[in-house]
Amino acid sequence: MASSRLVPIASLEALMKKAGAPRVSEDAKKALKEILEQKGIELTKHALELANHAGRKTIRGKDINLAAKR
Repeated sequence: MASSRLVPIASLEALMKKAGAPRVSEDAKKALKEILEQKGIELTKHALELANHAGRKTIRGKDINLAAKR
């Protein structure tokens, strides 16, 4: 997933600093962005399968939580 706007770089820098990183390079933020976006897509796809299996079109928090445990 090239330069999409799904996850803002500034938010990732704040997240990384909250985790204790005093400084964060641009390539580190971009790498985290790509990984989180891909994982988010995979998680959502699995959550959608769970919702569909339950006869729903709407993904709920419990679907995301179950998908994350997988």
